[in-house]
Amino acid sequence: MARSPDPDSAVKSAIRSPRKGTRKRAGPSRLRRAAQWLHRWLTRGIAILFLVTVGWVVAYAVLPVPTTLYMIGESRRLGGIERDWVPIEEISIHLQRAAVAAEDANFCLHWGFDMAAIRDAIAEGGQRGASTISQQTVKNAFLWHGRSWVRKAMEAAITPLVELIWPKRRVLEVYLNVAEFGEGVFGAEAAARHHFGVSAADLTLRQASLLAAVLPNPQQRDAGNPSGFVDRRARSIADGAATIAADGRDGCFAN
Repeated sequence: MARSPDPDSAVKSAIRSPRKGTRKRAGPSRLRRAAQWLHRWLTRGIAILFLVTVGWVVAYAVLPVPTTLYMIGESRRLGGIERDWVPIEEISIHLQRAAVAAEDANFCLHWGFDMAAIRDAIAEGGQRGASTISQQTVKNAFLWHGRSWVRKAMEAAITPLVELIWPKRRVLEVYLNVAEFGEGVFGAEAAARHHFGVSAADLTLRQASLLAAVLPNPQQRDAGNPSGFVDRRARSIADGAATIAADGRDGCFAN
């Protein structure tokens, strides 16, 4: 006597043997999974870097900058550096105005980048710099020296953040405390004592102008024993300092 087919067996057989022409859906390829993993970790890395940078900028808005990459390098090369942080209240107003007149006359008027100066520099074929005091402060305090596109890109990204969080007076305070005024001589206080034997608070307009005159090339120029070029440059800076005081372009930092 023939046995009737078991309906349960037929169902199981159908489950085990899919219909002809159907395909099992393939999962994401190995390359796709690797790309997703890389994208996820790059996103996280960028977010962490941004948060660390913001925290760093916020910290330096109130704390003295302990050191910089350039200072560390110069200290190793020279066997030590001269440096003494002082608040801006203990830096002569003459040096504040002289530095602005020498490096960034429109310091109080821009948001970190002097677009007019950038256009002029481009028109002259890039023969002169157009970095503002804000940009130089970012480079000195957070980055490294050198003409790499990576450093310039990071400088361009951090400068607006600094301008957003720090008042202009703080930007100038940090700048005058980390700028190099002679080989291995960093900051206004060390520079004033090294070159003139006085404190930064007691600098005269002439002394302040001589210090500002060496800023673009502090390892080749000497404020204490100025060349004819440095002397002429200092006289021009003194005139510029008087001009920005008269027309109010020192309003963001001068009391």
